[in-house]
Amino acid sequence: MKFGLKELNSFQVAALRISSGGLFFLPFAIKYIRQIPANKIFYVFISGTVGNLIPALLFCMAEEGIDSALTGMLNSLTPIFVIITGALFFNAKTGTDKVIGISIAFVGCVLLMLSNGETFEQQYQQLTFASFVLIATILYGYNVNFVARKLNDIGSLQIASVALSFNGIIAFSVLIFTGYFSLAFTHEVWVATWASIVLGVVGTAIATALFYVLVKRAGSIFASMVTYGMPFVAIGWGIVYGEKFGLRQVICLLIILAGVYITNRKRATS
Repeated sequence: MKFGLKELNSFQVAALRISSGGLFFLPFAIKYIRQIPANKIFYVFISGTVGNLIPALLFCMAEEGIDSALTGMLNSLTPIFVIITGALFFNAKTGTDKVIGISIAFVGCVLLMLSNGETFEQQYQQLTFASFVLIATILYGYNVNFVARKLNDIGSLQIASVALSFNGIIAFSVLIFTGYFSLAFTHEVWVATWASIVLGVVGTAIATALFYVLVKRAGSIFASMVTYGMPFVAIGWGIVYGEKFGLRQVICLLIILAGVYITNRKRATS
């Protein structure tokens, strides 16, 4: 995303990401679409929209205003929103331990979003861009529950390929309307384009298929906990690119992870 956003806007990077992921999966989609029941096709499309298309745009919008390290740390809230959306939309049970864990994680989240801004204006800007990541994690949480409950009888590769191929059409139309094909394709624009395509094939297409496999084999809560590792990967890349990262951010991240751990610990033993 960082390389892509150097020359392209957030809509173009997100659209390239999803359209390239859809194109990568197109041969699989053609093969598998007939194996999906007609009454589940719309569900598959919605899963791609909620779990890929909209979050891709939200993350790009966030990266225009906050560091990738902060983005990765906020992404660790996904397991929390799996619990919340499961309770709100899928009648999942929510115990006292989950409420406590969610509350702790939210405190850490708010502190984290305020940790870099010094003035009120900077804090407001920080909150605005960080809220895009927050919305994306809410959508991730909803999609994890949605796939586990509505598409449990459909293969992981079938869901990923058809969902991304359908949404790839929408993404390609976004490229047209945002004037991407009218750009002067300098070396810098090509680098940004290829970075977005790699993001789409590896970070979206392949990663989505593997994630759906995990959801089906290990359950929605456990699958969402892969986000435990994302902050540390994001922090590592942030350090490589000279982003600001200090003790305050470490403390906030630990608070979030403690809340996520408390939320899921008793669920596993109940």
